[in-house]
Amino acid sequence: MTRTTEFLMFFAAQILETIGMWRIFVKCGKRGWLSVIPLFRQYYLGVCAGRDGEGRMLALLEAGVDASIVSCILFEVGSLQYMVASFFFLLVMIPYTIFRIRVCFVLCDAFGRNRFWVVPWIVFDWLCALIWGLIPSFKTAEGYPFDEEEAAPELSGLEVDLDAPGLSINITRRTAMSFLKRKVLLRDIHLNIPMGHMVLLLGGSGSGKTTFLNAVTGYEKAKAVITLGDSDVYKQYNSMKYDIGFVPQQDLVRGSDTVYRTLSDAARLRLPADYTIDKRRNRINDVLDTFGLTPVKSSLVDKLSGGQRKRLSIAMEYISDPTLFILDEPDSGLDGVMARSLFEKLRSIANTGKIVIVITHTPDRVADLFDDVIVVAKDAMRTGRLAYYGNTIDAYEFFGKRSMEEILMSVNRKEEGGEGRADDFVRKYSALKAGGMA
Repeated sequence: MTRTTEFLMFFAAQILETIGMWRIFVKCGKRGWLSVIPLFRQYYLGVCAGRDGEGRMLALLEAGVDASIVSCILFEVGSLQYMVASFFFLLVMIPYTIFRIRVCFVLCDAFGRNRFWVVPWIVFDWLCALIWGLIPSFKTAEGYPFDEEEAAPELSGLEVDLDAPGLSINITRRTAMSFLKRKVLLRDIHLNIPMGHMVLLLGGSGSGKTTFLNAVTGYEKAKAVITLGDSDVYKQYNSMKYDIGFVPQQDLVRGSDTVYRTLSDAARLRLPADYTIDKRRNRINDVLDTFGLTPVKSSLVDKLSGGQRKRLSIAMEYISDPTLFILDEPDSGLDGVMARSLFEKLRSIANTGKIVIVITHTPDRVADLFDDVIVVAKDAMRTGRLAYYGNTIDAYEFFGKRSMEEILMSVNRKEEGGEGRADDFVRKYSALKAGGMA
């Protein structure tokens, strides 16, 4: 058999597989044209089977399989290059076959077929693709897709008044592309935070807390309308970003600078250009006093205690006197006494008419300092949804719990050690708000 013939057979199998896969994708409710992309063809076969992870690995491994097959065709039989290509083919085929079996098992379930079909799928994948794709009797089983048996909570249809004072948030959805698949990260989040309120943002790992904050600040825009007072955060982002302070979990201060120099540099970056030297100096001194850093203003950052360094990180963002102040785990690494003192300082900032939103993994030791709590949880589709927003006292009654930690566990998924009741509370909260607006 000549090389030309071998190449023609290889590409013919690719074309026939593409035709079959196109129809399989359509039957599974996916875009058929995705089968034209060779590697993504295997990934979306995994998606059809509800096995995204295995599909990704299958796509990557098929690249190795195809490359080794082409190499074996190109090189002379018995040559060193041919032997290396053959060895690589055998090496890649082992994990490729394992992942192919995993995907095919579930694909058989999805189409209501006997799992013995996995053997021809591995040996003659192009033929099986044609049979399953073109023969009408091969169709998805009742209840497919199986990973969506538990329907996610329906949309609430609620929106908050954008003209209300404070921070108004209307997030329709926030999406992101992942391996040519659009994933919904957030959906249907609507709330208004009055001025002067300190708010706890509660949610498990991966629930969408950081994505929510990035959407609110305009750092990662969503399909949403966010207003702060009379200003639209998205439409007036260039000016509004100075009215929003965000303190990340990791501090970004240089240890070789003094406290005063650190704040001075932050002031030059964050204060308006028309600030005079005297006005800027007065603002720096005010912030030093606010956070109790005046006694150490000449000290090097490296010489500060953990609590002082944390307060300095917060002071750097507060230097611009933001209306909205957001902090991601500001108490990380601090003991109970120091953390309490820090949160009391944040409480005093909120009392001046600011909005303060905080993420903390130890909410119960400072829960009494918060006005409200936002609970974000993953629904059945792994999308961040609003499970509750309201004052902290009512939250305990709403969830039937006695602590914030218990509330968090109630909305966490079962595989994360929680109760897996996020969907129940998303629906309950929507019904509560709809009843209140009726």
